[in-house]
Amino acid sequence: MIIGLTGQTGAGKSTVSKVFEQNGFAVINADTIARIVVEKGTPCLNELRKNFGSEIINPDATLNRKKLGSIVFSDSEKLNLLNSIMYPAITAEIKNQIEYFYSQGKKFILLDAPTLFESNADKLCDIIISVVADLNIRKERIIRRDGLTENQALDRINSQHSQDFFIRNSDYYIKNNDSLEKTLSDTSGLVSKIMESL
Repeated sequence: MIIGLTGQTGAGKSTVSKVFEQNGFAVINADTIARIVVEKGTPCLNELRKNFGSEIINPDATLNRKKLGSIVFSDSEKLNLLNSIMYPAITAEIKNQIEYFYSQGKKFILLDAPTLFESNADKLCDIIISVVADLNIRKERIIRRDGLTENQALDRINSQHSQDFFIRNSDYYIKNNDSLEKTLSDTSGLVSKIMESL
């Protein structure tokens, strides 16, 4: 069974992901894969350089994420271009990892993917869970976590789907506005419910 975990930036997805991992789920992290596919010398990184210019490349030939982020998060056309380059590479690697886990006898896989719907990776999942939280809570978390200005944080938030979209397109959702204990408890309950339904 493949569970797709997605949600808004700053909603607390990684907290939820950890609970699934502690309950024996193999976790495929799409953010980690997104880093792998743009490592030095990869076809994906070369494609990004061609489309966004050499200023997005660090002196050591790695990707300057902050520079690329400042270009795409305030320009929806450029964000779409970035996604059209990245998503096929990410999806191919996700499929490789799913095959690998199946070959290792893993029955439960959690696909932790912020852009699950945009990349069409939702088509690989049996169940979809979204993590959502109120705007101000997410904004504060992003500023604290990534060291961004308020405007940069809002650019990231506004480049994503609304809370309503995530709730509407998921089998389950977790609202993460309260304490860590409540989120952990809600998630543990959901894990049990999913495992019992099999």
